Order: sequence, then C-alpha cells, then structure tokens
Amino acid sequence: MAQPSQTFTDEALNAVRGFVALVTGKRDAAAFFDFSPKGLVGSLIAVLVAVLLAGFGPMLIGAPVPAGAPTQSIIVNGVLFAAQAAMAWIVLRQMGRQDGFVPYLVASNWVTLASGLLLLVSTLFGEVGIVLLLAIVVIALLTFINIGRFIVTLSPVQIGLLFVSQTVGVFLALGVVALVLPAPPM
Repeated sequence: MAQPSQTFTDEALNAVRGFVALVTGKRDAAAFFDFSPKGLVGSLIAVLVAVLLAGFGPMLIGAPVPAGAPTQSIIVNGVLFAAQAAMAWIVLRQMGRQDGFVPYLVASNWVTLASGLLLLVSTLFGEVGIVLLLAIVVIALLTFINIGRFIVTLSPVQIGLLFVSQTVGVFLALGVVALVLPAPPM
C-alpha cells in the first residue's frame, strides 16, 4: 500500500503507476494507491482537478468555448461524480462490501483524473482525436473492471451489478440535470 505520509506529488505519481497497473492488468495495482483518509482527500482533489479540466481545459488549449459552457460542464461533472459515488456506495452496501467503498473511490478518482487528461489531449488531435477517444473509452472500461477485480476484489457478477447500477444512476442524474440546467449556448 502507498505510504500515507507521502506528499500530494508522491501520491499523484504513485496513482499514475496504479493507473498503468490497472490498464495493464497487474494484480498489485492496489499497492500504488493510498486508502487512508489522507489518500481519500488526495483523490478527491484529483477529481476536483479533473472536473475543472473538463470545464476550463478546452480554453487552456485555445479551443473556442461558448459563454457559460465551462460552468455547465463543471456542474454536470460534479453531479455525475456524486451520482456515481452514491450508486457505488449503495451497491457495495447491498453486497455487504462497504469495506470496498473507499478503495473503490480512491482508485476511481485517480483514474478519473487520468482519463480527463487523456480526453483533453485527444482534443488537440482534431479528427484523429476521435480514434483516441475510442481508445480512452476502452481504457476507462478496462480500469473499471480491474478496480473491481484487483482493488475491491469483487466477483464478475458483482462488477457487472456495480457497472449497471452506476450507468443507471448516471443516466438518471443526467436527466435531472437536463431538466434543471438550460441548454448550453451554441
């Protein structure tokens, strides 16, 4: 397990190693993440950075962004994060695996940041970025499955239930957000 007394930079570098371990299917992927309360806070900072990158990242690379779009992106991504975390908590609790919630959340949060960075990079490649986007989707699915396998130690059926419940939760949250927020300007 990663050392709880490490700096945020050390934690982030270990999380990158953990992300690579999840993508490559290494069984020791959990050893790179810090599941202590400090590690949980660090991973929540990583999600905050990912959400801010989703909102303001396109502007950082010079892409034209309609007024209000960054704020809407931040709100939507925040709601989706909350829905995903809530569904994970509910499903893991129903499975009697509450012990897996913090490890799931920590690893998932760091993967969210890595995916957000990859998505931002994919926008730099224009049309070719779509191919990169498909690769990122595959990586996201692979890391989700491997978090279930190696971090939380769920069975394949439990991983499937977690995936379906989070998908439903995210779509319901998107529906609620669509009713509350106006359509983004064009």
